[in-house]
Amino acid sequence: MLKDRIVLLNSPEAVEAFFERYPSSVIFKAGTCHKTMQGFGFVQEQLEGREDLMCGVIRVVEARAASNLVAERTGIQHESPQVILFDADKPVFAVDNWDITPEALTEGFGRVAVGEPVVAPSAKSGSDLRPYLDVLERYLAGSMDDSDFEHTYTYMFRGDSTLRPGDEVEALNSIFGDVDQHINMHLMMAGKADNSKLRQRAQAAYDRLREIAGATA
Repeated sequence: MLKDRIVLLNSPEAVEAFFERYPSSVIFKAGTCHKTMQGFGFVQEQLEGREDLMCGVIRVVEARAASNLVAERTGIQHESPQVILFDADKPVFAVDNWDITPEALTEGFGRVAVGEPVVAPSAKSGSDLRPYLDVLERYLAGSMDDSDFEHTYTYMFRGDSTLRPGDEVEALNSIFGDVDQHINMHLMMAGKADNSKLRQRAQAAYDRLREIAGATA
């Protein structure tokens, strides 16, 4: 399973052990905003079809020494979020920030030769959706108006750097889409944006998130 091929690397020693065991692999450096969440979702899409690759995740704020070791080994300047692909222990592709797109990753993964499926350690899956469910419940119950909900939800999502599965990202992103673009347009339109179907989108997202939360409980 995909979740079994994703491991956290919290120290330089963990990074060294990871490279020794998986010379062809993926390193994902996680930052502190929703770019991390969206970028990681794109990485997961690529990993679904590559059972030969492990993905080592470095949460940069918590494990900067581990991130620095990767930069020293590869000569690739640290960024976050950042994806680095290795083939036979050599870095063959790197991309960061908003350049982490499905198209770029398709090209990058294509540079890594396909090998045998990896034997992966067990990993914990699932993430906490309760903060989003709470906001959606308050809005759908009428405790928040459209404006309060829009502001609360978009800024919550914008600051979320959780490494979430792709189905969570898709559901969370379904209400307002690209939140940076949405926030910028909202400011330009001075609140004149068309929110006529906002409640419908919120209800659909809430139902989907409840379904996901139930499946991973």
